[in-house]
Parts: sequence; C-alpha cells; structure tokens
Amino acid sequence: MISLADPQVWISLLTLTVMEIVLGIDNLVFLAILTERLPRERQAIARRIGLILAMGSRLALLTVLTWIMHLSEPLFAVAGQAFSWRDLILIGGGLFLVYKGTTEIHERIEGDSQLAHAPARSAGLPGTLVQIVVLDIVFSLDSVITAVGMASHVEIMMAAVVLAVAAMLFAAASLSRFIGRHPTVKMLAFSFLLLIGMTLIADGFGAHVPKAYVYAAMAFSGAVESLNLLAARRNRRP
Repeated sequence: MISLADPQVWISLLTLTVMEIVLGIDNLVFLAILTERLPRERQAIARRIGLILAMGSRLALLTVLTWIMHLSEPLFAVAGQAFSWRDLILIGGGLFLVYKGTTEIHERIEGDSQLAHAPARSAGLPGTLVQIVVLDIVFSLDSVITAVGMASHVEIMMAAVVLAVAAMLFAAASLSRFIGRHPTVKMLAFSFLLLIGMTLIADGFGAHVPKAYVYAAMAFSGAVESLNLLAARRNRRP
C-alpha cells in the first residue's frame, strides 16, 4: 500500500516523470514529422489521439511487467551474438526509423517542388496513428524496463507515464508548428530520426549507446540551428 505521506513516493514520482519526459523527446520529434504529413485540420486531433494511444500502450506494458522482463532473455544466437525479443524489436524499429528518415530527406532534396510540400498527399489518419503507436512501443521498452528498476510500485510508474504524456500533449503542438515553419529544422528532425534509428539498431546488436550521448548530440545540433535561425532573422530585418 502506497503512503502519500512518504517522501520517497514523491521523489520516485518526480524522478520517473522527468525520465519519461526526457525519453519522450524522440517520440515528440517523430510525432511532429508524422502529423506534418496530414491535412492541417487533422494534425491537432492526430497529435492528441496519438499521444493518448501511446499512453495507453505504455500503461499496458506496465501491466505485463513480468512478460516485458522476459523479453530480455536470449532467444537465439548468430555467430556468438545472442538476440532476444527486445533486441529484435529494437532492430526492427531502428530500421523503420532509418527508412523513414532516409526517404523523407531524399524526397525533400530530390523531389520536385510539389512533392517537397506534401502534407496534402499524406497517408490517412488511421495509418499515421498505427505508426505512432508501434514506434512508441519500441521507444517505450527501455523506459519501462528502466522504470521497473527505479520504482517498486506500478501505481507510481503509471502516474509518471500519465504526467509525462500530459506534458508532451502541452508541448506537441508548439513543436509541430515550429518544425513546420522552418525547413532547416525539419531537415534536422529527419537527421534525428536517422540518429535514433541507428542507436536502436546498435542497441539491438548489443552495442549500447548511452542515451545521454544521443541527447547531448541532439541538444548541440538544436543549439547550433537556433543560432542559425537567429542570424537569419536578424539578416531579414531592414
């Protein structure tokens, strides 16, 4: 039974919530890119439904903790390298992100002017939501497994997920508008997809890359791009 008067409960909740928000940055980037393909009037509803479904998938994963922990058990080995279901899921998700990032970058660079601005040519809302949920499950595996090691109560983990998704709902619209207004930021977001995809693939093959390194690289790139945007804005002033 959880006692709300116990400071450790609130510390665990705060720590897990911050962790879920930080680990959700890649989700927000992917969400912004996917919904940008939809007609403008459907983008907001897609973001809300996508994040709510993502929250549901994370809560569902937390209810089957025993099964999730078994996903890390070796399934087979190739050339001395053992693979588990978790590894296969990470490799599959990483390959999808690499494919998505590569095709989007290719389309923006090699496509014609109409193809380069293709929100109206989007896949439908159901297909977009399916992609959001599937990729969120891939992104959630590590955070859920980490949460299991950081907290002993499922209720705390679930509360942290709900609070983190609420924060992402608040930030998703602003991030999507910002990426949509700036083509260079959009290209940087596609590059982040490649980075995250390669990180997932490497992790699936046993070469773990600390998330702090990945987020540091993303933060540095974002800071440089912010300076470029400020310089461009100053140059446009009369």
